[in-house]
Amino acid sequence: MALLGRCTGTAVKPQTIVNAVAPIRVCDIGGWTDTWYSVHGAVFHIAVYPYVEVQIHVVAREDASERVVITAENYGERFEVDPERITYDQHPLIEAALDVMELPEDAAFRINIYSEAPPGAATGTSAAVAVALLGGLDHLTPGRLTPHEIAYLAHSLETEKLGLQSGIQDQLCAAYGGVNFLEMPRFPHAIVSNLHLPDPVWWELEQRLAVVYIGTPHSSSQIHQQVISDLGEDAALNPHLEEMRQLARQAKDAILQGDLASLGGVMSRNTEQQRQLHPSLVCEQADEIIAVGHDFDVLGYKVNGAGGDGGSVTLLCDGDRARKRQMLATLESSGYRNLPLYISRRGLRVW
Repeated sequence: MALLGRCTGTAVKPQTIVNAVAPIRVCDIGGWTDTWYSVHGAVFHIAVYPYVEVQIHVVAREDASERVVITAENYGERFEVDPERITYDQHPLIEAALDVMELPEDAAFRINIYSEAPPGAATGTSAAVAVALLGGLDHLTPGRLTPHEIAYLAHSLETEKLGLQSGIQDQLCAAYGGVNFLEMPRFPHAIVSNLHLPDPVWWELEQRLAVVYIGTPHSSSQIHQQVISDLGEDAALNPHLEEMRQLARQAKDAILQGDLASLGGVMSRNTEQQRQLHPSLVCEQADEIIAVGHDFDVLGYKVNGAGGDGGSVTLLCDGDRARKRQMLATLESSGYRNLPLYISRRGLRVW
């Protein structure tokens, strides 16, 4: 999809604060099929918070010595960006968002970006950053992009501006929130179905989920390149990708029936299909987390995102909360980190 253009304007009043938040993604069944080389695909995933948070402080341009100042709070970094001369030498994704969203010429900006999810957790955090930042910047000029448009603009930042490999699901999850089923008839176009669950199913799913961070950030684009090379020219016909498409549909059916045991089985089978794509997609640490999960009778496990070194694993527990706490204590004693979460009923929010 081509990058969308935006006009400059003078609609911003001085001393304005714009807030934007977007959820991250876990338990992506059918991931790898939402890509250009898969051609068509299906994905089930769950949007969760902690959100990515973006806060934009806007002042009159004559009242500020710097036009745009970015604080990447998780990295402890503060840097200036000249919107007229983007250099892509600080945080390229953030700079790309500023590049495509033309800022009001009469204003200066201080932009703070923060997420409680650690970088490289394979939970779609970079996509959520792009969606939240674009949503906040969109709020500053006349006209509005829909969440769907913002998701695809965020995807274009990674693929067109930065030349990275990226599926479409992370951006759509950040934009829509909730528990979703994506049907992709042909890349990159997708139909997003927000799955409406009875409250008891929603609450029970939320209580049973656990996301465990391995602790080593990774680059999903590098992993994509490696697997794409192995898949060859007929990647769309690969039997493991086809099985993942079917597993996404099975996950949708399981959750709509409130059958968490079946959902757990689908999660585990999807992870094993990832392993079949390339053994390195399920790293040694992920297998250690999975083994501990088995000791505590988890219903299923999913290596989040593309997999590979680092990242995180989603575990679906059996419903015994005390055993879940014991499992997490065991994992944390081995150096892993529990990422507390709640399922996000909403996607991108801007105010």
